[in-house]
Amino acid sequence: MAHIRNRDMLIDLGTDQLSVRFVAPGIVHVQNTHDDTTDASTLVIDHHTAHPAFEQVRIDDTANDKSIASVRGSVHWDRQHRQLQIDDAQHHRLLQLDLASLQHGALPLQHESHDALYGIGGYNATEDAAAGMLRTGKQVATAGEQGHAGAPFVWSTTGYGVLLDSDGATFTLKPGAISVSGTARRHPDYYILIGTPTEIFAALTQLSGQSPLFPKWAMGFTNSQWGIDQKELLQIVDTYRAKHIPIDNFTIDFDWKAWGEDDYGEFRWNATKFPDGPDGKLKAELDRRGIHLTGIMKPRVHVDTVEGRYATAHDLWRPEEKAAPDYFSHKPVKDIDFDKPAARAWFFNDALKHSFATGMVGWWNDEADNTPSNTQFLNMQRTLYDGQRAISNQRVWSVNRNFWLGSQRYAYGLWSGDIPTGFASMAGQRARMLSAINVGAMQWGMDGGGFKNGTPTPENYARWIEFGAFTPIFRVHGELGQKRQPWVYGPVAEKAATDAIRLRYALIPYIYSYEHTRRSTGVGLVRPLLFDWPHDPQLRNDIDAWLFGDWLLASPVVEPGQTSKDIYLPAGRWTEWFSGKVYQGGQTIRLAIDSKHWGDIPLFIRDGAIIPTQSPMDYVGEKPLTQLDVDVFPADTRTQFDYYDDDGSTYDYEKGAYFVQSLSVQRHGDTVQLDVGAASGSFKPALQFYLLKIHGSAAAHISGDLKLFDKLDTLQHSSGEGWARGHDRYGDVTWVRISSTHAAKIALDMQP
Repeated sequence: MAHIRNRDMLIDLGTDQLSVRFVAPGIVHVQNTHDDTTDASTLVIDHHTAHPAFEQVRIDDTANDKSIASVRGSVHWDRQHRQLQIDDAQHHRLLQLDLASLQHGALPLQHESHDALYGIGGYNATEDAAAGMLRTGKQVATAGEQGHAGAPFVWSTTGYGVLLDSDGATFTLKPGAISVSGTARRHPDYYILIGTPTEIFAALTQLSGQSPLFPKWAMGFTNSQWGIDQKELLQIVDTYRAKHIPIDNFTIDFDWKAWGEDDYGEFRWNATKFPDGPDGKLKAELDRRGIHLTGIMKPRVHVDTVEGRYATAHDLWRPEEKAAPDYFSHKPVKDIDFDKPAARAWFFNDALKHSFATGMVGWWNDEADNTPSNTQFLNMQRTLYDGQRAISNQRVWSVNRNFWLGSQRYAYGLWSGDIPTGFASMAGQRARMLSAINVGAMQWGMDGGGFKNGTPTPENYARWIEFGAFTPIFRVHGELGQKRQPWVYGPVAEKAATDAIRLRYALIPYIYSYEHTRRSTGVGLVRPLLFDWPHDPQLRNDIDAWLFGDWLLASPVVEPGQTSKDIYLPAGRWTEWFSGKVYQGGQTIRLAIDSKHWGDIPLFIRDGAIIPTQSPMDYVGEKPLTQLDVDVFPADTRTQFDYYDDDGSTYDYEKGAYFVQSLSVQRHGDTVQLDVGAASGSFKPALQFYLLKIHGSAAAHISGDLKLFDKLDTLQHSSGEGWARGHDRYGDVTWVRISSTHAAKIALDMQP
């Protein structure tokens, strides 16, 4: 029997009752109650976020029809077959749920046999990633180890996703059927998400929580190193600065800590290696150089110490774990159990607070993935996030070695683990990154150059830097004693790597705007091409290229000695970044590759692109950004880019202290319409002007009273607005310099 009460469809299942309702236009919440009780929810769901009100389109409650609907889809009760049917807004059947099986603890879903399925989990650091992004067969949803990302979540480009509120589950994927077993809760809630891939991930974020913004410096380059002291650190930083190779963050391994010493050695400075660390003098030196210092954290504590005895007295250890010698100190250690509230309350202790105050401003959490708990790593970073936010308004940054959905709420980045060096390992990072993103781990990075198995070749290093420049978290790292600075690998590799790092920094305004996008929409800087072309069969499992923001397609070189590369471009018009050559999409092109100097990066601009860039800087915020250069490639459909800025370092944006301004463009025959929207937010940036570079034609005239200058240089040296026309590597171009302080509409007449 089924009936509808208020907005809920209620279905009697004997002793159980199934409640089905839309909690958002694209989210159907299905809840199984047993004897009027429900199991406790898990950390997968963010219960602090309220669902905004929305209008439910239709409710049908007749003797023969029980259905509820929103603008995104509908749920229909098939009484005869005891099935729930979920349709999209066009009345295409997406899923069917068999209620008889549900009563026996299974979650059986039927779908079209050709549906491509994604999500559930990624890959650890060393396993074969040949399966790419597609998921079939038995798939265990777990946080896993060494770079793995997991979620109790499966989705399809056909238009649906299924999320369980469960700390773990086993999915069995067969043609036309999804079944779920092994859930941590006897009667887990689950959610059916309806829409395009981007709409599905927006719904996933609404349920599992928004990610706070990383600091702006985290958009730049990070050099990690194991085996270093204060003298070498300053020498390396000064070499970066002397060579004008941009860098913002240096991350230190075991060396920064008094590891193995009593009196909170796991949490405080190693004063022998870093004599100016404890009193803040080193921080002051690095502040003058524009460098942020971040350091490793471990989940384990030495047993025979003050802190170890505290953990014993307060029962903070992982249950039934025996002490064992640490591989670095060779003294007995045990792991703190971060799933215990008391452990979390203690871990961000006075010693760690002092280390934070004296310069250790970010957290590289390592080795918390060696326990059965899916939430050990999540709760370790949760500890640091909550601890830092309790004492500071300074933004939290972290990288961690696995991911479980919900982690993103705690400024949580993922890196792919202790990967080998070499081209094969580098190539395998593509599937690891895109699979992690497919379960919601949008902030992903890797040990550029490879962590273990020696030193990469100069070519491998150069190509790895170029790859890393087009990932969310851009960093390098190597095993004990390994150096990953560009100049270590010879002049050819150094130039190629330096150019890639400088290109990354030119794109910082573009990249940072996607921090705002990720927080508000759930989709980050990088996403698989199938997000935007979900029905292109060529992209079902394409890991060779990805979107970097809305407007750039990156396909880095991952093979040694390559002289050409075949790249599939989706439908549309594409312009090669470096040469300006135009390609029509929907086909595979062959691009020449420089196998001698390694300086080329296959990078394409999507038609309609609006791409802001900045002038050269050695670190984020080195100079006030008073003018933003914006490359514009008008298309026949209207396109938009929301430029975002704030102070880059605090959480004041949560109180409205941000700057958002929309830039939009559309071509209408021989006319190009440009619109600059009114800015929102209370933050006032240094920005005064946009220099819009409208590619494709040199305008005959433009609307309004903007002054025409004879050339770009004259326009640039003027004090106000104006325009000029000329030629660049993309062909004819019109430059329009316009104030950012007010809204504007400009029409460009492109007739010859």
